[in-house]
Amino acid sequence: MFAYVARQAILDREKNVFGYELLFRDGKQNCFPNIAPDEATSKILASNHLTLGLDEITGGKTSFINFYEDTFLYRFPTSLDPMSVVIEIIETAPISNALLSACKHIKQLGYRLALDDHDFDPKWDVFLPFVDIIKVDIRESDYETIKANVPKFKQNKVKLVAEKVENHKEYKMYADLGFDYFQGYFYAKPEVIKQKNIPSSKLSLIELIGESSKMSMDFERINEIIERDVALSYMLLRFINNPLVNKRNKISSLRHALNYMGEVELKKFIALLALANLGDEKPMELLQVSLVRAKFCELLAQEKNEAENPPKGFLVGLFSLIDALLDRKMENIVENLPISDDLKFALCGQKNNLLFYLEIAKTFETGNWLRTKKLAGAIKVEQKKLHGIYNQAIVWSNAMRQAVG
Repeated sequence: MFAYVARQAILDREKNVFGYELLFRDGKQNCFPNIAPDEATSKILASNHLTLGLDEITGGKTSFINFYEDTFLYRFPTSLDPMSVVIEIIETAPISNALLSACKHIKQLGYRLALDDHDFDPKWDVFLPFVDIIKVDIRESDYETIKANVPKFKQNKVKLVAEKVENHKEYKMYADLGFDYFQGYFYAKPEVIKQKNIPSSKLSLIELIGESSKMSMDFERINEIIERDVALSYMLLRFINNPLVNKRNKISSLRHALNYMGEVELKKFIALLALANLGDEKPMELLQVSLVRAKFCELLAQEKNEAENPPKGFLVGLFSLIDALLDRKMENIVENLPISDDLKFALCGQKNNLLFYLEIAKTFETGNWLRTKKLAGAIKVEQKKLHGIYNQAIVWSNAMRQAVG
C-alpha cells in the first residue's frame, strides 16, 4: 500500500498557521490509511513510501487527521502524540453508542477531537462534551444557519473552524461571527480592491526579483540596488551565512557568494530573500506555500531535464503568489518585471510547461489525487516520484523558512 500525504493550512484570526490538515492519498475522504493498529504509524509515517514524520510535514504545527470509522473505533494508533494532533471525526461516520464511547476513550487519552464538515444536525449534540473543535464547510451551510448555531458552540467552549474560505470578505464575515480558525485560500488572494501603489521601500526588492530572473546576472546592477539599502545588504549576507544554507565558509560579499554558490543558486537565494521581505506584512503561510511550489517546480523541471539559467521552474513557483503579497493583479506586476515571456505567460495562467508544473503542485495543496494522477500521466512522470518530490519540497521549505525568518 502506498500512503502519500499533503497538507492544507489552518490559520488563526491573526492569519498565523495554527495547524495543517493532512490529506492522505488513501480513499475518497483523505483519511489516515485503514490498516491494522500495530502497522499504522510505522507503515504510514516511517515507510519508504513516506519518509517524513509528522513534524517534518507540518513544521512542528498541529496535525489535523481524519480516520476511517473502523480505525477510529477499533484500531486507533495511540502512538500519535496527543499534544501535536487533532483527531477529526468525518461527517459520514454513523452515530452510535460505540462511536460515542470511542470519543470518550480517545479524549481520556489526552487527544483533541474535531467534528469535520459539521451539518448542525442535533443528533451530534451528545458529542459536544468531548469535542474541542467543530469544522464548518461554509459552502455547504447557509450563513443564517451557521450564525444561529454559533452561540451553542461558544457556550460549550468549542473552537470553530470555517472551511473553504476563499476570499478576504468571507474571512472577515466569519471572523466577525466568532470563528477562531480558517481553512481555505483567502490568504493567497490579492485584495486588489485597494489598488495600492508599491511602497518605495519595496521597489528595491522588486528590482532584485527582476535581476535574479535574467539570463545573465548583472553584478554591478545588483550591487547598486543592495548598496542603496543597508538593511537589505545585511539580510542577504545573514541569509547566505545561515548554517542551514552554508555550513562551512564565512561569506563577506556578493562576489564571494557567487564564487562559493554559483550563479544559479545565488539567483534563487536573492529572489527568495526579496520575496520573503516583500511580504513582511502578510501571512507567513504565503511565503511557505511559495517556497514549496518553488522547490517542487524546480525538481520537476530537473526531472524533465529542463534545468536552466535562470532557474525558471523555481521562479514560477516562487512568484506564483506575488499578486497576493503585493495586493495587485498578476498581469500588472509581470508587466513591469524584466522576466522571460514564458515565465510571464505561466504566472498569468497561459498554458506552457511551467504552468503545468505549477498546476501539479496545486493538486497536492488540495489533495486532488485523481488530477495528480492524470497530470503525472500527461508529463510521463510516475505519481510515486511526484510524491517524493513534494516531500523534498516540504522539507526544503521548512529549512528555508527558518533561514529567512
